[in-house]
Amino acid sequence: MNIRNIFRLLLPAVLVLLAGSCSKDEIIFDHELPQFETRAGLQLLEVIMPQGTSTTDRLYIVGEFNGGLEGALSDPRWQLEKASDTDAKWGIYLNPADFADGKTLADGYYFYSKEQREERTLKNEEILHTEAPALGGRLNITAQRWAAYFDKPLNPDEVVHDGYVIYVLDHSGYEELAMYAYGDAEAFGGWPGIRPTGTLTIEGTTFSYFDTGEANKGMSLNLIFNNNGNGKQMPDYPVVLESDIYLELTESGAMVYDPNANITHDGFAVFVADYTGWDELRLYMWGDVNDLNGAWPGMSPTGKQAINGVTYTYFDLGEANIGTNEHVILNNNNGKQFDDVVVFGCDRDVYIELTATGFKEVNPEEYTGLEGEAPVEPEPEEPLEPEEPGQTYKLYIQDLTGWSAFYVYAWGDKEAFGPWPGATSTTTETIGGVSYKVFTMEGRGEGLNLIFNDNNGTQYDALGIHIDRDYYIVAGADKAQEKE
Repeated sequence: MNIRNIFRLLLPAVLVLLAGSCSKDEIIFDHELPQFETRAGLQLLEVIMPQGTSTTDRLYIVGEFNGGLEGALSDPRWQLEKASDTDAKWGIYLNPADFADGKTLADGYYFYSKEQREERTLKNEEILHTEAPALGGRLNITAQRWAAYFDKPLNPDEVVHDGYVIYVLDHSGYEELAMYAYGDAEAFGGWPGIRPTGTLTIEGTTFSYFDTGEANKGMSLNLIFNNNGNGKQMPDYPVVLESDIYLELTESGAMVYDPNANITHDGFAVFVADYTGWDELRLYMWGDVNDLNGAWPGMSPTGKQAINGVTYTYFDLGEANIGTNEHVILNNNNGKQFDDVVVFGCDRDVYIELTATGFKEVNPEEYTGLEGEAPVEPEPEEPLEPEEPGQTYKLYIQDLTGWSAFYVYAWGDKEAFGPWPGATSTTTETIGGVSYKVFTMEGRGEGLNLIFNDNNGTQYDALGIHIDRDYYIVAGADKAQEKE
């Protein structure tokens, strides 16, 4: 046997030994792989987000370069986009030309979740990144925890309070909140009073709370909420400490908190306690009128409402449709559905418990939720104002497709931009340094499904929307994302 044949026999064994010698540090998980393409002239940050980050969380980059937290949350340029192939990684493209006052990433930045607040270290310490990629380059970053992770205890049932509790949903805009009290006594000390004891999330709503003290039970007090003695305060709010108190704070003062205060319905509604885990929920109807409230997959939810401690996703059926006999099909717009969940004349409210394996009607006065599960958290909703003649809304689209032409086609309750291929924009607006194509929508409340196309064979399904507000959308080459 010659040397060449000996080498051929030994080579497989050598390869096995080499493969076995790889250390575990060299293993690369899918979410650690690049998820976004680099772009010339832009800095790309790819961020592995902390466990517990929801796909619906609204995430931002914050630093001196973009005006701090207030500046970041008010400008869609600073919102991150979730990667399409993994829920763990998010990305953002930064243009140094947009940075303020000559600042750069080296001056420090962090990531912020509207739902879970600022980024923290594993030791609950504030964090500030300073690293930056080159123009046209990419930088991978790992965020460790959100501030909400360290809220202890997270379960209201585990909290031991000192006396009655004053819970406040704080929309005051104050950087610091304090509560002073006078009346039967200066119960919480001298001005400006006490700071919140902590925060708690109850039935999907996060409150700041003040323990009022066992010794103060039964007192009649006047509360003054203020910005911790820095020159701003609200009008007096009288209370008697004989039970827990729930308040909402706005710039103008305190009021009783009512989670359903601003909800009105158009006709009767289908209420769904949704435990499916689906990414999307749609309601389709057929019967006396096929495609009532929209062609397949049907209408998007009108909103969310808490009733007897259960959060329902609800679909308003429309005053004009009362008495119409319809079959209801609930589906996820992606291959999963439950046929004829209910058949009725659109003449009553219907309450449904929906799981991944089935459904049933429930009585909202008795139903307290699926055992062992928490209802889907509600998002704050504002009621629609009455439609005004000629009322319009706008789509602001940042066109990053690279297409030679850009068209928007809309189907659903109506073809809002005409038949295929839809409309192209003749108007542009620059907002916060970003150029947007502008499309005008007429009407109020109709559901639309947007398809972006180049009128030359290239297209993709973009977003489902309702004509109830302006939308800011970034259109990439193969997908679109709404910006706050």
